[in-house]
This record gives sequence, C-alpha cells and structure tokens, in this order.
Amino acid sequence: MDVLSDVIALMRTGRPRAARVAWHAPWGQRFPTVPGSAGFQVVLEGTGRLIPPDGEPIALSAGDVLFFPRGHGYAMADPASTPPAEPACDPLEDELGLFAADSFGGTGAATVLLCGGYRFDTSRAHPILADLPDLVHLPGALGRDAELGAAIGLLSTEVQRPGGGADTIVTSLLDMLLLYILRACFAGEPGRCQVGGWAAALADPGISAVLDAVHRDPAHPWTVREMGERAGLSRSAFARRFAALVGQPPLTYLTWWRLALAARLMRESDAVLGEIAARVGYGSEYAFANAFKREHGMSPGRYRREACRLAAPPGRSRRRARVPPGPGRD
Repeated sequence: MDVLSDVIALMRTGRPRAARVAWHAPWGQRFPTVPGSAGFQVVLEGTGRLIPPDGEPIALSAGDVLFFPRGHGYAMADPASTPPAEPACDPLEDELGLFAADSFGGTGAATVLLCGGYRFDTSRAHPILADLPDLVHLPGALGRDAELGAAIGLLSTEVQRPGGGADTIVTSLLDMLLLYILRACFAGEPGRCQVGGWAAALADPGISAVLDAVHRDPAHPWTVREMGERAGLSRSAFARRFAALVGQPPLTYLTWWRLALAARLMRESDAVLGEIAARVGYGSEYAFANAFKREHGMSPGRYRREACRLAAPPGRSRRRARVPPGPGRD
C-alpha cells in the first residue's frame, strides 16, 4: 500500500462513526477532548461558529471541512453567544452505533453538520500525523475538491437514508473521507493547513518514490544506496534529504515501518511468526523477535496475546443519535 493508505491501516482501531445532525438556531454544543481519536465536522448547509478552547470564534459556512487529528475538544454554536449544551457530545460513544441522523436546537434556521470520528492507537501512530496542526480548516472544500465533495455527498446520503450494506458502505466512505482530507492538507495549497516535513516529503518525487517502494515491499533487502538510486540522488545526498524531510534516517524509518507492519499482522491475522518475519524482511524468526522486542518492549508472542485480549467487539448500528438537546429543542 502507499503511505497515506498505510496511515489509516496502521493506526485506526475499531470502526469509525458518523452522524448527520440538523441544528436549528439558536444552538450550541460542546464536543469533548477524546484522547486517541481524530474527529471531523463538515458544514453541509447553513452557517455557524467554531469556538476553540483559546482564541476567537471562527466563522463557518456551507462547504467548510474541519478535522481534529488529535481529538482536541471544541464547541460549535449559532449564534456564537449561545451557551453550549451539556453534557458534551462524543460522536465516538459506543452507544451511538456506527452512524445516526437527527435534529436538535431551536426553531430558527438550520445548520446541517456531518460529523464523526476515528479511534486511533497512539502507540502505533505514524509520524506523518505529527506534522498536522491541532485543527485543519479547509474553507469551502466541498466546492474546490471534487473527490472530497463526492465522498461527503455519498456519506451524508447513506447516513441519512441507509440501505442494504450500509455498515460496510459507511465504514469505507469514512476511510475515504479521511484520506481525501489528508490529501487536501498535504497538497500544500495556499490557505490550507500548515504542515512540516512530511508534506515536502510526499511532494518530493524522489523521496516519495522511495517511501512508496518501501511501503509496498518492506521485505526487500533495502540499502541506502539502492534507495538513493531510486530517488535519483547519491547515497549521501539522499540520506541527508530523507532525514531532513521525514525526520529519521532511511534505515531507521525502514525498521520502524517493518515492525509496525509486523505488529498489525499479528493483530489482524493468524500467520505464524516465521511467516510474519519473512513478510517484513527478517531472515530468521530469532532476529525478528529481538528487533520486535526492542521496538515494542515485549516479545511478539506476548504482544499477540495482549492484542487479542484487548480487541473490542464491533459496534452495532443505530438509527438515532443520542446527541444532547440544545437550547429550546423542538
């Protein structure tokens, strides 16, 4: 898989959630900090205000996309002076199910939001997400990004009027939405989110080609020289450029990726350790076990047992969202 696809496959745990909610003015709602998660809000219709923990409210209009890659808390309201309702609304609450649709607030003009979130295992966080700010605001994204707009339109329709296979469709569309948000952010267009080295790494043809090759074939016996040749650079020039953009030397990143992939294979498959070791580029189960223990602090066998013990059963879909009522709910 390519790098952005691997970010999702590596980190996400459980199933993402989504809700389509029509808020009628005046309304206000607080969304709590949820460690180990990422959340989004899309303004489908109307206007509103994002109220961050610090700073002035941010005006929002139809087509705006908000992404919170580290699950920071915030509030939303229309008008901004409306006190947020309590308790806070956690779109990842297990009782809400996979998706929901509802209407809350007063009797005024409606602001329709598509919201949701993803649970992430921070112990296997990909360094690409460390470059993102706490808030990614993509103003008017639905009108500027055709693919993102199409994914949001399909997701909104499926959440509002689910049909056969809705669970699988919604889960897939949520993954697509996250990938399109990351694409838009890492595109580096003026006015988009400000990101660090990974944006430049993905935009650099040589470094991006090496990252893609390493992710697609981690078992290959990569050397810095071969990576440099693939990037069209000398060994030393490639090593300096890779470390400057990615934040790690090439072989350090390769080792990290191999062992992160091995951990995922142990969580999600019944493959024996020898097979996993070979798939991620280790010539012997002994060498793999030693490297895995250095990276993860426990043996592969213990890691697999712990992963099985902590695995949560899949959630259940429900039609109605238990979103707390806003002021003057009708």
